[in-house]
Amino acid sequence: MNKSLFAVAAGVWVCGLVAVGHSAPQYAKPPAPADAPTYSKEVAPILYKNCTNCHRPGEIAPMSLLTFKDARPWATSIRERVSLGEMPPWHADPAHGQFLNDRRLSDAEKETIVKWVAAGAPEGNPADLPPQPTYAEGWLMGQPDVVLGMGEDYPVPASGTIEYKYFEVPTNFTEDKYIQSMEVRAGNRAVVHHVIVFARAPQPEQRAAVFKFADGMGIPKKDETDKPVNDRPAPQRMGASIGGFAPGQFGRVYQPGTAVRLPAGSVLVFQIHYTANGTATTDRTTIGLKLAKEKPKDEVRMSALINGAFTIPAGAGDHRVDAEVTLVQDVTLWSMLPHTHLRGKRWEYQVTYPDGKTETLLSVPKYDFNWQTDYIFKEPLKLAKGTKIHATAWYDNSPNNPSNPNPKVDVKWGDQTWEEMMFTSLNYTVNPPAATPSAEPKER
Repeated sequence: MNKSLFAVAAGVWVCGLVAVGHSAPQYAKPPAPADAPTYSKEVAPILYKNCTNCHRPGEIAPMSLLTFKDARPWATSIRERVSLGEMPPWHADPAHGQFLNDRRLSDAEKETIVKWVAAGAPEGNPADLPPQPTYAEGWLMGQPDVVLGMGEDYPVPASGTIEYKYFEVPTNFTEDKYIQSMEVRAGNRAVVHHVIVFARAPQPEQRAAVFKFADGMGIPKKDETDKPVNDRPAPQRMGASIGGFAPGQFGRVYQPGTAVRLPAGSVLVFQIHYTANGTATTDRTTIGLKLAKEKPKDEVRMSALINGAFTIPAGAGDHRVDAEVTLVQDVTLWSMLPHTHLRGKRWEYQVTYPDGKTETLLSVPKYDFNWQTDYIFKEPLKLAKGTKIHATAWYDNSPNNPSNPNPKVDVKWGDQTWEEMMFTSLNYTVNPPAATPSAEPKER
């Protein structure tokens, strides 16, 4: 499997290079040294496996890199972003943990691109081109087995604050299904900020607790006084989360032997955050599912480590917020997705084992709201009952943060991007209890 498809299988799609400026710069063509890398032989394979899943016509990246003609005008931009480590985007500190979906280029790949640009970005012999990758139209993960979506083109206004909207989508499945991979496709990316999809079973499911959350971290109740009536309010029962869409994160492919259960008769609930952009428009969002061919060995579940009881003071440049959870069952932790809004600047996760040993699971020293990554452990972590997971997020509410909506106000938990969150999505499986050795028969 090439690296780009491997990144898809790991659950986060590589979305290469963001354009610098509004138009591609033009270059003269100096003679290339005889031993210089060429697009056809050395550079195209790197772009094909790392970038073109998103950098192709109709996808989320601002330009295509599928051909020499596409890529050549952006050569200097490509070199700059790759040299700085900004593209492909990856924000975890390599000193802590190894991750299945690590998108970084190797040093050799970076050097090839730098030498190619220094030589004038030559095309080389087109006969050297590897086969161009093929993609399912409209889907980063490949063609889904099932596509489910909103039953309406929902009107999104041109302006104003839009409360979260909720749309119910019946599955009509007559038996339990298991999701091997999923991808949420925003119907209108210009106004869809994020989507979380829940699956509500016909009857509430009672399961033993897996996590014990520390006291004092609850989300404060909203003041609904004088708020307009929401035309698509939250249902009384949401169900379990099965996936979502957020900036830089569009879906997930689960590893062999694991999948998410979708109970028979479930209704999907799409929680959608729309952001008005000055033009009245509509949206019809969908979710694509690839279904496991058989019941998996391990059922993946999702939970969230949240601290909603915080206040970030106006002007604070490095405000810390902590959250902690204790395991009350043995689990395997597959991935963690940190989430804040525009003031979030860095994250760190510590685990304390029952024997008192502590280590750092994940460090994100430069969190980027535009690239929310589900960090998937290369080796899933088997964590015993009694283990504590401690999350710490730091926020920049100062004027030095160019993304800060307003450094003059205290900030609390809230749904809108000018408010804040302290939220980590956890993907885990519950480990079966250890087998009890049978007693040896007594001699007579």
